[in-house]
Amino acid sequence: MYRFNKKTLIAAAAVAMAGAGTMAYADRHLENDALAITNAKTSLVQAVATAEQHVNGKATRAEFEHTLQGGLYDVEVVSGGKVFDVTVDADKGTVLSAVEDKGDRDGDEHDDDDRSRRHAG
Repeated sequence: MYRFNKKTLIAAAAVAMAGAGTMAYADRHLENDALAITNAKTSLVQAVATAEQHVNGKATRAEFEHTLQGGLYDVEVVSGGKVFDVTVDADKGTVLSAVEDKGDRDGDEHDDDDRSRRHAG
């Protein structure tokens, strides 16, 4: 029979409680990310239309991201043979940035962004 001393029991209880707290935080964080888009003042459809108009192109991909600064839509738009990453504010519906994504156009199989997108789906 193994006997636990008081210090061992306290340490084990602290580890268990810390683990449970971390799991609860992770679950709550994921839930907040999933629900955040429902609180956005701008819909995904509106964000795509705004991004397409901004660079005069067609969207090929769009996703919502919940950041510490608030919700953002990341929209990939093809225009005139170029690919643009357009960021739209989820509350204001305004374009925050539009940057040409040369990595999507160069055909480089080793581009980290392109590779992560291919394997994510």
